[in-house]
Amino acid sequence: MLLAFVGKPNVGKSTFFKAITTLDIAIANYPFTTIKSNHGVGYVKINCPDKEFNLNCNPSHGFCVNHNRFVPIEIMDLAGLVPGASEGKGLGNQFLDDLRQADAFVHIVDISGTTDSEGKSTENHDPLEDIKFLEEELDKWFLNILLKAWKIFVKKIETEPKENFSKTIAKQFSGLKVTEENVKDVIRKENLPEKISLWDNDVLMRFASSLRKESKPTVIIANKIDKEKSKENYQKLKLEFPNSVIIPCSADSELALREAQKAGLIEYIPGEKGFKITGNLNEKQKLALDKIKKEILDKFENGTGVQEVLNYVVLDLLKYIAIYPIRSVNKLIDGKGNILPDCFLMPQGSTSLDLAFLLHTDFGNNFIKAIDARTKKVLGKDYVLKHQDVIEIVTK
Repeated sequence: MLLAFVGKPNVGKSTFFKAITTLDIAIANYPFTTIKSNHGVGYVKINCPDKEFNLNCNPSHGFCVNHNRFVPIEIMDLAGLVPGASEGKGLGNQFLDDLRQADAFVHIVDISGTTDSEGKSTENHDPLEDIKFLEEELDKWFLNILLKAWKIFVKKIETEPKENFSKTIAKQFSGLKVTEENVKDVIRKENLPEKISLWDNDVLMRFASSLRKESKPTVIIANKIDKEKSKENYQKLKLEFPNSVIIPCSADSELALREAQKAGLIEYIPGEKGFKITGNLNEKQKLALDKIKKEILDKFENGTGVQEVLNYVVLDLLKYIAIYPIRSVNKLIDGKGNILPDCFLMPQGSTSLDLAFLLHTDFGNNFIKAIDARTKKVLGKDYVLKHQDVIEIVTK
């Protein structure tokens, strides 16, 4: 799974990325600070079942704090996108190429309106325009890929069964992880002309846009929510895009909290609405933390919003579930005695047999049964896993 942070230059993508990964990457107040995409690891926050079983887990990947399990996922911060990127303007060609393998887009918007369409400092810029232009560029990207082979498609489709259309389109977009099911979903949702050879440019654009949204779902991040005019712009966005998920966020605040925690000044669990002071703070640090508490943590339901973004995209938008495989339902351990060492994110609808194959091909080929650690119930290979299942796989 790969999440891509997208948006115009200078909106806080690198700050957001650093807050999540705590990597030492370039952050500056000018366009194209990020020239090449940064790859790193973020963490989805899950309630760990170790508390339920009165245990303390030993994660083999990620970490656990106060029974909050943080499961790693791959994330990517891309160079800023500017109008005309689909024609190669700015770093457009590199940007779009980097996006190919992403499963979802996290569109970070400067909700304060203090950067123009190219990321330069300004005042009273309308964030609505940033959302519209990015969606247009991404739609044009998909349309350009479609048009490259459209005439060949039409001739081929007219001589072959119509059901082959989804397969043919998915093959053209295979480099973007588009599936036949994505194409079929678009056809079901859109009122497209029956005869494909009659599709004009408007229909093709509608199809390309819908396919992009189906295969690369997007969430909008209203960053810099603590700045002047941000809350006003945020309300405008919600009215303009009532069907979009828009999460208010302060990447600067999250980064400050994580840096303070790393320095031993506070105890802070990402995604929480508070922190505990544990070190000696100077006056400047006290004022900064007090400001974050009053202007962000006390005012917004999900704190700085940064952790909520990752959780929403993975668990709600992409619909993944967290599964804990174990060797023994009696002790909840692996072969080395580690308690609940693994937590895997799997697509909704995954079965116990899918889990067995994820663990090892031999486990899948020699699957006998699965056992639910909570109920001790025996489960078959077709059992559909539920979020936070703790499962033992029994093999021959």
